[in-house]
Amino acid sequence: MPILPSNFLPTIPFRNGHFNTMYRPLFMKGSVNYDRERLYTWDNDFIDLDFSKVGSKTLAVLIHGLEGSSSSSYITATIKHLNDKYLDAVCLNLRGCSGEDNNLLATYHSGKTEDVNFVINHILDKYNYDNIVIIGFSLGGNLTLKYIGEKGTDLPSEIKGGIACSVPIDIASAEKEMDKLKNKLYMEVFFKTMKNKILEKAHKHPEFQLDKDKLFKATKFKHLEHLYTVPVFGFESPEDYWQKASSKPYISAINKPTLLINAKDDTFLSKECYPKEEAKNSENFFLEITKYGGHCGFMSSFKPSENTWLEERIARFINRNINIDMP
Repeated sequence: MPILPSNFLPTIPFRNGHFNTMYRPLFMKGSVNYDRERLYTWDNDFIDLDFSKVGSKTLAVLIHGLEGSSSSSYITATIKHLNDKYLDAVCLNLRGCSGEDNNLLATYHSGKTEDVNFVINHILDKYNYDNIVIIGFSLGGNLTLKYIGEKGTDLPSEIKGGIACSVPIDIASAEKEMDKLKNKLYMEVFFKTMKNKILEKAHKHPEFQLDKDKLFKATKFKHLEHLYTVPVFGFESPEDYWQKASSKPYISAINKPTLLINAKDDTFLSKECYPKEEAKNSENFFLEITKYGGHCGFMSSFKPSENTWLEERIARFINRNINIDMP
C-alpha cells in the first residue's frame, strides 16, 4: 500500500519529541475497571489478561511496551476510546508485568510471539468473537507485526488486522539509537525496573548464575542481553537475538490490513524503522509517518479533550481499512 499521509499537527510545545514522549505518562494518567483472567500456560506459568467488555462481537487485543502493563496511559486511553466505539478490549500483560512476578526465570522479550499465539488461541477457544484486532505499542507493536507476519496465511480467520504504534522494527539499529546521549534519561528509567527484576529473578532462581557486578555497571540494553536475555532464552548472542526478534523481516508476509504509525521525531527509532519500501510493495501493510508525536505520545495540546488523535486514528483504521463497523 502507498505510504499514508498524516494529518497529525500538534500545538507548538508538543512538536518537541521529548516533550511529547514524556507528557502522556506524566499528565494523561487514566484507569479502567478491568476484569482480570489468569491464564495458566503450557510451561507451568501464567499470563494475566485484563478485559474491559461492552458486549461487542469484536475484541481488540492490546499489547503494551517494555516494562508497561494494562495500566500504561496509552493502553487505558485506547481501551476507553474503543469501549466508547462499542468494542470489547483486553490487555495482554506480558509475563512479569501484571503486578506479580511470573513463576519462571524467563519473562518476555521483543520477539516472543509464542505467548501472543497462546493467548489468541485461548480467546478463540473460550470466547465467541467474530472479529479480533491486535494493537501493539513499542515492544508490543513489534510482537504484533511479527506475529501477524509469522502466521501469514495461517492467521486465524477471526483476526481481521492489526495496528502497531512507535515500533522499533529493526532492533539492532534501534538499540544503537537508544545508546545515544539523547535517550539517557529514558534508559535510566527502564534500567531501574529491569535491573531490579533481574536481581529478583536471580534470588528466586539460584541456579541462574548472575554476575551482579556486571549488572550494576550495565548501561546498554546489550549488556542486559548478555547477562539475561541470551542465556535465559537460548540465543547465541545479542546479535542473534536482534535478528530473530525483529519484526521487519516479517512485514512482507502480512496478509491482513495492518497499520504501522511511527513518528519522525521518535528518538528511540533508527532510519531502518521506517519501512517505506515494504509498504510500497505490500497490499496489506500500511505505513503512516507523522512529523511529530515522540514515542507513544501523539499528544496535541494541554487540553485533555484534544489529546485523542492516536485513539481516533486507531478506531478509524479499524472502521475504514479493517472494515469493522462501529458507532
